[in-house]
Amino acid sequence: MTTDTEKKPRERASWDQYFMNIAREVATRSTCDRKHVGSVIVRDRSILATGYNGSIRGLPHCDEEGHLMEEGHCVRTVHAEANAIVAAARHGMRIDGADIYVTASPCWGCFRLIANAGLMRIVFGEFYRDQKIFEFSQKLGIELVDFSKATT
Repeated sequence: MTTDTEKKPRERASWDQYFMNIAREVATRSTCDRKHVGSVIVRDRSILATGYNGSIRGLPHCDEEGHLMEEGHCVRTVHAEANAIVAAARHGMRIDGADIYVTASPCWGCFRLIANAGLMRIVFGEFYRDQKIFEFSQKLGIELVDFSKATT
């Protein structure tokens, strides 16, 4: 028989792991099979908004009508980060100073939205495409965390 003093604490996910796990679950709602991406905006360990890549509200999705390709990119979808920022705006949620967890690093367009929305920390699960975000995040004081290299 063990006593309370002999119990080892249960290993729990870190906060970053917890929110990244939720972003991965959000990505399961994605409707563009070229890349399933999910994002979660968080402040003070509370979720403010989520988003996944999918078509413009009210229009058919890639998995219904196929991709709308321009210059090698599917432009039918709105990116996960943009959808999370829009969801926060639609619900009157202040996100200035918050963190965003995203399953893939933001493209340049989403990075600009994140910066202008006042998000101060980007935790991403894999690098995707645009190296400019590293240079500009430093200039802007936005922390970038490559969670693909993190230990849990």
